[in-house]
Amino acid sequence: MALHVMEEANRCLGCKNPRCREGCPIHTNIPEVIRLLKNGKLNDAGWMLFENNPLTTVCSIVCNHEKQCEGHCIRGIKDVPVHFSVIENYISTTYANQMVKGPAPSNGRKVAIIGAGPSGLTIAVILGRYGYDVTIFDSKDRIGGVMRYGIPDFRLPDAVLDDFAYRHLELKGIKFRPNTTIGGAISLDDLFRDGYQSVFVGAGLWRPKTLHIKGETLGHVAFAINYLASPKAFRLGERVIVIGSGNSAMDCARTAIRNGAHYVTVFNRRDQIAASQYESSYAKLEGVEFEMMKSPLEIRDDGVVFADNEFDEDGKLCPIPGTEKLYPCTGVIVAVSQELGSNIINTAKGLEKERGGIIAVDEDGHTSRPGVFAAGDIAHGAGTVVHAVATGKRVAEAMHEYMQSLPLPEPSPYANVPRVKPVSSSVMAEQAIGQI
Repeated sequence: MALHVMEEANRCLGCKNPRCREGCPIHTNIPEVIRLLKNGKLNDAGWMLFENNPLTTVCSIVCNHEKQCEGHCIRGIKDVPVHFSVIENYISTTYANQMVKGPAPSNGRKVAIIGAGPSGLTIAVILGRYGYDVTIFDSKDRIGGVMRYGIPDFRLPDAVLDDFAYRHLELKGIKFRPNTTIGGAISLDDLFRDGYQSVFVGAGLWRPKTLHIKGETLGHVAFAINYLASPKAFRLGERVIVIGSGNSAMDCARTAIRNGAHYVTVFNRRDQIAASQYESSYAKLEGVEFEMMKSPLEIRDDGVVFADNEFDEDGKLCPIPGTEKLYPCTGVIVAVSQELGSNIINTAKGLEKERGGIIAVDEDGHTSRPGVFAAGDIAHGAGTVVHAVATGKRVAEAMHEYMQSLPLPEPSPYANVPRVKPVSSSVMAEQAIGQI
C-alpha cells in the first residue's frame, strides 16, 4: 500500500457526526470506508464504495473535493483536511481489478438508456443489478459522454472509462449501441414497440453557447466542447486566447499548452474566476495568464478586441466606451458553457418542457409521458458528475418501482418459428470450391 494513502487515512478522526459525509452529494460513508481500510479490509471498503457509487473511480478524480467532502472536513477548520480523494482513488482502482462477476439472473424486462453519460451509466448499472436487460444508446462511439469528450485525458484518463465499460457493462451483459441518435431514425415509439418497458433520457449538453459577436465563424476559432473532444484536429497556433473562466475554460487552456501553444491567456467578464481554486491554480502553475473584467467585442483574424468592464448603477456589467484594445492571438477558444441540442426533445411525443427547453420532471425523474424518465443535463441543466450520479440513483429506483408494477411483456408471435441451422465456414468453403 502506498504509504501516503495510509498516512492520510490515519489523519481521519472518525467523527460521530461526519461533516464530510454531509458534504458529499451521494453521502459516501467516508469514516466507515477509512475504518475498513485501516483494519485491512480493503475489499470491503471497495465494495462499499462501488455499491454507493458505480462511478467512484471517476469521482475520486474529477469531483470538486474542496467544496464537498474535503471542504467539510473538520480538520480543515484549523489545519489541512483529510484528502479522501486520494484514499478513494486508491481503494476503488485497486478493488476494481477484482470485479469480474457476470450478469444477474434475468427478470425478463428490457430497459433503454439514452445517453452514456454519468446519470445514464449509473442507472444502467443499478438496473443491471436487478436483472433488467439494459441497452444504452449514444450518439458517440464510446461511453462516457462529457466525461470522455469534455474532460481532457490528463485529468481523466480514457483508461478509467474503458475499465468501467469492461467491468460494469460488458461483464454484466449490458449492451451499448454507439453512433445512434434517438430522435432521428429511431424514436421513443420505436423503443416501446420493441419491448422496452421503460426509457431513460439522459442526453447531455452538446451545443456550444455562442458570444453572438462578429468573427465567431473564423477558421482559427473553436468552441470548448468541440475542442476538448478532439484538440489535435484544431490548429490554433502558439498564442491562444480562451474566453470564459469555468472549469471547462481551464481544461481548454491547459490542453492548448499540451498541443503546442506557448502563450495562453484566459479572459473573463467578471472579477472572479468561475473555476474551482484547484483547477485555476493548476492552470496558473502551467503558465496560463488571466485578464479580468474584459468583454469581447469582436474576433478578428489577428486577435480579439476587448473592452474593460464596469458595473453600472443597477449592478450590471457593461463595457467602458473608449477602452477597446486588440489583443493579438493565433487562435481563440470560446468556453462559455453549452446548451441543449438533442433531437429527442423536439421530436418526442408527450414530453412537457420547462423554460429553457429542458424536459419537465419530478424529483424522481418521472416525465409527463408514462414509462419515460429523465435526469442529468437534459432535465436539470449543466451539473457535475457526482450530482448526476446522485440523481441517477434516485431515478433508477423509480424506474424499478414503475416496471415492477407492469405485467411481463407478451412473447413474440414468432417465438416458436423453426430455427435455421447455421452453416459452418468450413462447409461454405467446400461448397465454394466445388463450384469452381
